[in-house]
Amino acid sequence: VYELNYGTLSLVIETWELVRRIPNYGKVAGVILYQKFFKDCPKAKALFGFPPDADMDDKELLESNRFTTHAAYMIQMFEAALDMLGPDLELCTEIMKELGKKHLRYNVDDDMYRQMGEALIYAVATLLKDDFTDAAREAWREVYTDLSADMIQVKKGRIEV
Repeated sequence: VYELNYGTLSLVIETWELVRRIPNYGKVAGVILYQKFFKDCPKAKALFGFPPDADMDDKELLESNRFTTHAAYMIQMFEAALDMLGPDLELCTEIMKELGKKHLRYNVDDDMYRQMGEALIYAVATLLKDDFTDAAREAWREVYTDLSADMIQVKKGRIEV
């Protein structure tokens, strides 16, 4: 994770705090994120244990315990990374490298990282509506890009783990 400026970090943390005020935010945000991600990147469904032909508009699937548990867990992972930004930046970098190493086993390609970032930003924007400004969107893009950069660099062999 590269050095992020205070204003960028603050904006991401402030908007995330708004998301956290939503009842069951992990499940709610996670379902929106996964639905968007799997629609934009259908090949990723199999990586998460879902059939390639799974319909991301199927209400039964979206409300299933398996789907919502996966979705909430993904949000917990993002939240853990956000919680480390700032004072624990070095630890965050090491964890992102380790995650990158794990993602090698699943053949996650660079575009999947981008699509996951877009889905995350979409989920936050959907939940916050007018409270999600253009500045907030740009801050989220910058933070996600930096968080995912270490994972991508491990894949490309540019960073040792």
